Amino acid sequence: MDINRKTAFNTLMRIEKDGAYSNLELNSQINRDRPDSPALVREMVYGVLENKMYLDYLLSQMVSKGLKSVKLPTLVIMRMGLYQMIFMTSVPEYAAVNESVKLARKFCHGQDGFVNGVLRNYSRKKDQLDQPDVEKDPLARLSNKYSYDKWIVKLWMGQYGEEAAEKMLAAGNLTRPLTVRVNLMKNDRERLADSLTKEGYTVDQTSYSQRMLRIKGSGILETKEYLDGMFSVQDEGSILSIETLAPQSGETIYDVCAAPGGKSLAAAEIMENSGTITSFDFYGNKLEPLKREMKRLGISIIETKVSDATQLNEELIETADRVICDVPCTGLGVLGKKPEIKYRKIDDDGRSLAKKQLKILENSAEYVKRGGFIIYSTCTVNKIENEQVVKSFLGTHQNFESIEEKQLIPDAEGTDGFYFCKMRKL
Repeated sequence: MDINRKTAFNTLMRIEKDGAYSNLELNSQINRDRPDSPALVREMVYGVLENKMYLDYLLSQMVSKGLKSVKLPTLVIMRMGLYQMIFMTSVPEYAAVNESVKLARKFCHGQDGFVNGVLRNYSRKKDQLDQPDVEKDPLARLSNKYSYDKWIVKLWMGQYGEEAAEKMLAAGNLTRPLTVRVNLMKNDRERLADSLTKEGYTVDQTSYSQRMLRIKGSGILETKEYLDGMFSVQDEGSILSIETLAPQSGETIYDVCAAPGGKSLAAAEIMENSGTITSFDFYGNKLEPLKREMKRLGISIIETKVSDATQLNEELIETADRVICDVPCTGLGVLGKKPEIKYRKIDDDGRSLAKKQLKILENSAEYVKRGGFIIYSTCTVNKIENEQVVKSFLGTHQNFESIEEKQLIPDAEGTDGFYFCKMRKL
């Protein structure tokens, strides 16, 4: 049995059964199984996740009793096989079928013949199968074509219109190139780009930030440059929010929902390791990676503390020059990295979450000194969690004014979906 497909299957099963996050589970399974082609494993896992509803749309036409009659391990194997047949041109159809049958013999006793029959039936009848474009209902068409739960499709259609929503759905299925934040305390962008290019990486400048580079190539976290703290992995939208906040050397900064700590670290670098940053999070164990990164990057001004951002800490009132308020969200801007989010139903379109977000923002605003700044941000594309939260806040806090507001749309900007609003306390 092919170790790469076995690893992909085990990863997909953990995601489906236990709700594991794809990026974390992939790393865990690859470290455990040591497949000879981790890139192939990642392609299959992300490919199946990104196209799951589309694959099921086709499979349902070849299973007479319906997919509800198929047990999960068998369904996962058929999705993997069909994904290879449709999208992986480097894999011959016979190989995709044969390897799927081998997986079925190992993990789905007595179902290997069924898997073989369904996949070979697709090979014979693929030109006769209906495609999602035949659906007259735009909600059903877009949901099946791009593999999104209908609540997301409906949300984006309502907020941005059908044409824009379709572009966003397509963009969410794209794997974003890796972007890194250059640690300007140890290096500069040109020297790092030159160094990584000499090692065989393809390096390009990004659209917005002068601290960022776009990298293509494997093993980037094993390079001497990374180990020496010359750069960190971060999305450009995330670093843009901190650059917009513009922390200054010597200031007092609070990051109220800090884990895993990328924004705190970016702020510390911008401040040239001069001042004080306190990074809070509800879960203390989630702050451990931040402590390790401080050492690698040569940062000493960050202190970590466990705290519930929904509860006001009176000791902090009007003691911060700037506050980073990056709140928990639906994550609809990072679907290219966590495609499993596309299938997690949220009944109220994020309204309950928005109430929590507003509470965190209101508490965090209390910590800002007069004349100081706060930045509210999320990694989602949802006006309920973004613009409407800020509007509600400003409507009841006349002592704050909006300085800059931006919603990054994956299709338009080429970044993850990201929202931020910088406000000043009067």
